[in-house]
Amino acid sequence: MKRFLTNAFSIQMLQKGGLVKFEEIDATEVPDDVVSAIGHTDTAVVLSDLLGFEVPMSRAFVTLDEDTELYVAQLVGGRLPEGATTLPAGFSFKFYKVVIV
Repeated sequence: MKRFLTNAFSIQMLQKGGLVKFEEIDATEVPDDVVSAIGHTDTAVVLSDLLGFEVPMSRAFVTLDEDTELYVAQLVGGRLPEGATTLPAGFSFKFYKVVIV
């Protein structure tokens, strides 16, 4: 099973059609063995602090198939200020597990 952490979901991630399931989860349910596909340094730094494990910045292209779990960290509250190392007041992350069913 492949596991990726991203900060967005794109239809381009789908190799073929299928039913995509989004399940909102708690941050504690994000496994620490995910491969990071977080494309912004500040977001990676903040997620590392929040999740308690290293989340490196990586602009990897992710494809979703039946053997892939995608964990999406959706930032709520706007764009992170440049140089952020923690979540500013009024910001939060919602976490989702995304799979093809």
